[in-house]
Amino acid sequence: MTTPTVLFVCVHNAGRSQMAAGYLRHLAGDRIEVRSAGSMPADRLNPVAVAAMREEGIDIAEERPRVLAPDAVRSSDVVVTMGCGDACPFFPGTRYEDWALDDPAGRDIEAVRPIRDEIRRRVEALIADLVG
Repeated sequence: MTTPTVLFVCVHNAGRSQMAAGYLRHLAGDRIEVRSAGSMPADRLNPVAVAAMREEGIDIAEERPRVLAPDAVRSSDVVVTMGCGDACPFFPGTRYEDWALDDPAGRDIEAVRPIRDEIRRRVEALIADLVG
């Protein structure tokens, strides 16, 4: 069986998609290949998102926002979008999920924690679906 590949996409690739990628790497290990990108990537990660993940024992501080490339979408088994809308290319045969999650940008840690916790819940369900 081949290792499934998951691509998380949000506009800036600085908060939601990075938190999701951090959880998936942490929880799935090498059972799932993890990627993340943004349709209009920011210069750096959202520091509150980094702090929220650090509370979970997951360090995403060294990650960098990346631009969304069609090849990354084409070569992924699952593409999870988080607010990038029509900016995400569509390829037949790729599974798409849209996770409607609040954007943590400009929010304090108290407001980001519930977003983080919902991302974890959805990542855990995705892992169970992909690798059991």
